[in-house]
Amino acid sequence: MTSILDKIVTAKRAEIAAARQQRPIEQLRAALADAPPVRDFYGALAGGGPIKLIAEVKKASPSKGVIRADFDPIRIARIYQQHGATCISVLTDQPFFQGRLEYLSQIRQQVDLPVLRKDFLVDEYQLVQARVAGADAVLLIAECLTDQHLKELHDQAVQMGMTPLVEFYEPENLARVLDCGARLIGVNNRDLKTFHVDLQHTVRMRQQIPDDRLLVGESGIHHRSAALLLESAGVQAMLVGEHLMASPDIGIAVDRLLGHVTAG
Repeated sequence: MTSILDKIVTAKRAEIAAARQQRPIEQLRAALADAPPVRDFYGALAGGGPIKLIAEVKKASPSKGVIRADFDPIRIARIYQQHGATCISVLTDQPFFQGRLEYLSQIRQQVDLPVLRKDFLVDEYQLVQARVAGADAVLLIAECLTDQHLKELHDQAVQMGMTPLVEFYEPENLARVLDCGARLIGVNNRDLKTFHVDLQHTVRMRQQIPDDRLLVGESGIHHRSAALLLESAGVQAMLVGEHLMASPDIGIAVDRLLGHVTAG
């Protein structure tokens, strides 16, 4: 049976082919000289102390549909910054998540935090797009890529000055993630085939990941207790989108997650 991830990757390859026709990669590369300077995404998360928040700007998802109807990406990003997020993730996939690369560009101009392009990256073209738009980091998903392709995209992102956040779900993919040289590793707690979420997945994986790699817990983080669980397990950062985007008051939701105020 075809999974949602398979469908997304198939659609993504068609999207890239169309983009290449409209704007060849050589033209896109020429715009790199005008891209804003790279901010240190990895360094922002590596400073020690309490668990850091990568707060996500995300309008919709395939499983939930529209998460936030009053969607103003710049306003949301500013709230994240004001309430203590360390970095910002911007969902740029349009067909499945109603995102846009333009949202990332706009946010990058309005906030001071490092910004991640959250998408399904399967081609160098998307890396160049991301850097031209102002991305400081990009997401690479092990389940979408062969060993060679994962290594190539990882190294190309680094050469452009960006931080690759290399994500996996299946435990057997951890060796591939380590082998590609990833310093920032994300563990997705959501099985993209079934959408089942298990927060303990990150905790179990932390025990198998070298201490010199920074770990990001992703998905299923809805409460302060979840943040504390990950922190106590040695997880340096958490990527949270859906919970924050669905909250009536985003700022209060960030405060509660980071322990700035108690839940009421």
